[in-house]
Amino acid sequence: MTHELRGRAEDHSVPPKPRGVRQGRARATLMGILLGAMAPWALAGQSRVFEMPRYGWLGTGLDRSASLTFGDVDGDGDLDVVVANGRHWAGENEVFLNNGVGGFLLRRSLGTDWATSYAAALADLDGDGDLDVAVGNDRTRNMIFLNDGGGRFHQEGEFGDPVAPTRSLTLADMNGDGAMDILITNRGAPNAIHFNDGAAGFEHSVPFGSRDDSTISVAAADVDADGDADLVLANRDGQPNAVYLNDGEAGFADGHAYGTGQDETRAVALGDLDGDGHLDIVTANIGEPNRVYFGDGSGQFGFGPNRGDGVEFDSTDAQTYSLALADLDRDGDLDIVTGNADRSNAVFLNDGDGRSFQRSSFGLDDGVTYAVAVGDVDGDGFPDVAVANSDGPNAVYLNRPAR
Repeated sequence: MTHELRGRAEDHSVPPKPRGVRQGRARATLMGILLGAMAPWALAGQSRVFEMPRYGWLGTGLDRSASLTFGDVDGDGDLDVVVANGRHWAGENEVFLNNGVGGFLLRRSLGTDWATSYAAALADLDGDGDLDVAVGNDRTRNMIFLNDGGGRFHQEGEFGDPVAPTRSLTLADMNGDGAMDILITNRGAPNAIHFNDGAAGFEHSVPFGSRDDSTISVAAADVDADGDADLVLANRDGQPNAVYLNDGEAGFADGHAYGTGQDETRAVALGDLDGDGHLDIVTANIGEPNRVYFGDGSGQFGFGPNRGDGVEFDSTDAQTYSLALADLDRDGDLDIVTGNADRSNAVFLNDGDGRSFQRSSFGLDDGVTYAVAVGDVDGDGFPDVAVANSDGPNAVYLNRPAR
């Protein structure tokens, strides 16, 4: 079956420039992002289009947004959006509440302080059953916001080095105690895992990677099938990307490189692209093709012409800043969404083997997308896409059947 995915909007009027203060709030389940009740007209594997609905803009501003994430923060059964603003200059972080059909018409501020926020990540940090928020900032204190259960947040503590150049946060249980820990990546400064004491306290930490890593992104998952979460780093500034294997006690031995050794990688994700049961690495790069590196189940990844090595899934030399994985057409394999600078964003539909993809564009032709997120915001069973743009409007694109 031919797969078609193209960007289209019912209302393309660009919102006015930012005006004043916003507001924020949320609650509960990060799961259900990829799946939902399938509407009778939405058949798996059919051609898809990404359309911006009439109220698809996330706010009216041209914020310096660096991150956004989906999660049901108010406990009403649909996915809301948390946006981190302030790349380099202090901005206001925001929560947008879903009206149940993919409209985000209620906006709240996340906290009262404006900060140089690069990342906002969602998880139940204090074990009370709702989603809390960790915020990572550039050269100022990182913050924890706890949810009251109905989507209203209050600041509760800080974590990390208050003057580190934080670029991303990843939440994962790194020591197997059932509590979500925080992994901080710092460009040009030591990275760190901050362990959760079960009540959203993060005082105990250990470094990961080398002190000189220029890490921009990290993915955490069990890549060697030994039952604990390992680390895959995306490094910039000419440094090799690296894999660090967990020793079972959240300790990480010397890493081994993957890729060419001179990649300029901005984002990394993990997923089984070729259906062999092993996790693969997907990278978003600057000035070079984006790639998939196939895993062999032992924590080793390769790139080259031979079996099990890897492929280029986007051979252009565009600036790709972000990516996400999801089964967008519900055909049983993982597809790729990329966020790009100075050109349209793109979707790559997997033909099933992880080596051949059908590319289609969506979104603004000249945007600078720092983050993409996937989640079923309108309840039709198909993952939709949200994008965070710097100096441009953020937006949601609904995944719909081609007409």
